Amino acid sequence: MDIKFLKMHGLGNDYIFIDCFKNKTPDEKYIAHLARAVSDRHFGVGGDGLVLIMPGEKEKLRMRIFNADGSEAEMCGNAIRCLGRYAYDSGLVTDKEFPVETAKRIIRCNVIDSHNLRVDMGAPFYIDNSRELREIADEEFKKYLTIEDKEYSYTPVSMGNPHAVIFVTDYNFNLHRLGKQIENHPDFPGRTNVEFVQIFSREEIRMRVWERGSGETMACGTGASASAVASVLNGFTDREILVHLNGGDLYIEWSLDDNHIYLMGPAEYSFMGTYYYEEQS
Repeated sequence: MDIKFLKMHGLGNDYIFIDCFKNKTPDEKYIAHLARAVSDRHFGVGGDGLVLIMPGEKEKLRMRIFNADGSEAEMCGNAIRCLGRYAYDSGLVTDKEFPVETAKRIIRCNVIDSHNLRVDMGAPFYIDNSRELREIADEEFKKYLTIEDKEYSYTPVSMGNPHAVIFVTDYNFNLHRLGKQIENHPDFPGRTNVEFVQIFSREEIRMRVWERGSGETMACGTGASASAVASVLNGFTDREILVHLNGGDLYIEWSLDDNHIYLMGPAEYSFMGTYYYEEQS
């Protein structure tokens, strides 16, 4: 089976995209294996996951995203900016502002210029999606878990997908080991993304991320959004901040007007090609 693909990245958070308007949608029973195979950086194309650009049920566009381990994710802030740029550049949409269906919510993309998009990520929720998160005086936003007899405090945030935000003073610890253990901790039956955040100032933070199903990545848009929310809730930053990630910077605003998170950053093309996939029996 020959699959035409496009590879794009947002700050080095890279995905393989299949335009299902122009190509046959992969058979559902093969998608998890295809995502693992095509994401392999030695034997496949190489990436943090697979994205299908599809017709929506309510809107013209729908995004389905699969992690490098084949599991399906609810949302990705970097991937949706890439999808948005491709959709506009290729003529799938003609307006510079348009909606995209995702697994949990409809996201609005706004093309700023030839490289940057601003995305309305929607409102942040508690990690169990029980209610919207808001900045409320004297409310306790921390939870605790134990790893190898050491207690860690974290702030739980959902951006359609789950995040555990942990504040650190430095990165002199085994992030991969700790990230993997927290991702798979019993407190998160569906696993979780983990952000390790260092506060620089009221307007600036540094973030490293352990993504559920993919490991440490160069950047994470939903993770940056969740980190901004957690930083405000814990009184560390203002509501408009610059987030430094391994791959570059994202600008995040948590609006007081509608309680939505607005994310702005680049989306870049890498290359396109044909992937030769042998369907599994």
